[in-house]
Amino acid sequence: MKIKTKYISYDEAMSLPSWEHKLPKKPSKLLAGIARIGLGGELKKVDFSCEKIDMDRAGDGPWMILMNHCSFTDLAIAFEVLKGRPFNIVCTSDALVGKEWLMRSLGCIPTRKFVSDLTLISDMQYALNTNKSSVLMYPEAGYSLDGTATRIPRRLGVLLKKLKHPVVMITTFGAFARDPLYNNLQKRDVKVTCQMKCLFTPEELANTKVREIDAIVDREFTLDYFKWQLDNRVEIDEPFRADGLNRILYKCPHCMTEGETEGKGITLTCKKCGAAYEMDVFGRLNGINVEPKFTHIPDWFAWERQQIKDEIAAGTYFLDVPCDIAVLKDSKALYMVGTGKLHHDNNGFVLDGCDGRLHYEQSPNASYSVNSDYYWYEIGDIVSIGTNDCLFFCFPKEGDIVAKTRLASEELYKLSKGKTSSEKDEA
Repeated sequence: MKIKTKYISYDEAMSLPSWEHKLPKKPSKLLAGIARIGLGGELKKVDFSCEKIDMDRAGDGPWMILMNHCSFTDLAIAFEVLKGRPFNIVCTSDALVGKEWLMRSLGCIPTRKFVSDLTLISDMQYALNTNKSSVLMYPEAGYSLDGTATRIPRRLGVLLKKLKHPVVMITTFGAFARDPLYNNLQKRDVKVTCQMKCLFTPEELANTKVREIDAIVDREFTLDYFKWQLDNRVEIDEPFRADGLNRILYKCPHCMTEGETEGKGITLTCKKCGAAYEMDVFGRLNGINVEPKFTHIPDWFAWERQQIKDEIAAGTYFLDVPCDIAVLKDSKALYMVGTGKLHHDNNGFVLDGCDGRLHYEQSPNASYSVNSDYYWYEIGDIVSIGTNDCLFFCFPKEGDIVAKTRLASEELYKLSKGKTSSEKDEA
């Protein structure tokens, strides 16, 4: 997929009116059918099937549907398993750029990733109660980077209790293995399935405590797709399976250098010390010329998170990288406004650029994570920050900083909320 872009000055972009809120449309049956047929070709390629569990408890609906987020294949799965049932989709606002009428007619409810949106709850209530339409939500918001669950918002149970509708969970298997985010949209030959089950009836929501609902949802989103691949002996023998692996495994555990790993073909190599690994057909890492520090990719990724936590604790964490800058103000285009520098440390983000016209700061407690993506709309890797009025998309010009930025944002948020809680206790 691509996105409509337009090159204008920063001042011109800032003078544009901000996004206009609109109530969710009742999804068009015709467009939903066309979308299902159009996306169905992808599912035929992967021999798709769906297992349904306890769905008789969900009733006729409408439902509140939660789905894990692995790849673009998720959307094709949703249209297939929900065929004949109207549903609105909570989606990222950039999905509407250049095609707002079409996407809203399909039932899209736009929101900003990892930005507080006070209208979203009322929009979901409107869809459920007025449109009589189910609502599909990816609570992780961002695709999984390493095949494990992306952090979901705390106290999601509060929202589910407030909505008072049956909660259905759709869990995919094979979608990540087929099209992992780091692999430059290169698809592998992998069978894809899903499991669809009723988690809660309205009565169960009413009689279950929020923390218990959250615990059940957390359990449903506890995933490890590299382990799934190994346990199920799913062979991926494509010669490009390690392409881009450096995007998530950016730090060498042998020489501790960052930004010098290179994933290419079936190998991951550190250009600094020469340590080389082969990614086998079951997704494991085998040392070529070194004793492997890690054989399981999520273990390496978890180690990188701990390294960042240590840097934050020591006060040494920082990011300072030149970037191209785009602005999202409305649904007409993504506005390319110039260049600048993105800085991130224990105090949060600072973005400066556009010949001194742009200065934006964002504190660590602004969001529990940050919008980060690879080869975003086939333009490049991005880190996005901002507000409901304006989103800034930063395309780093050097280094593999996207994964580290997301990990650091999550750890800094945890610390900021911990400090806030302590301050409240003392007050």
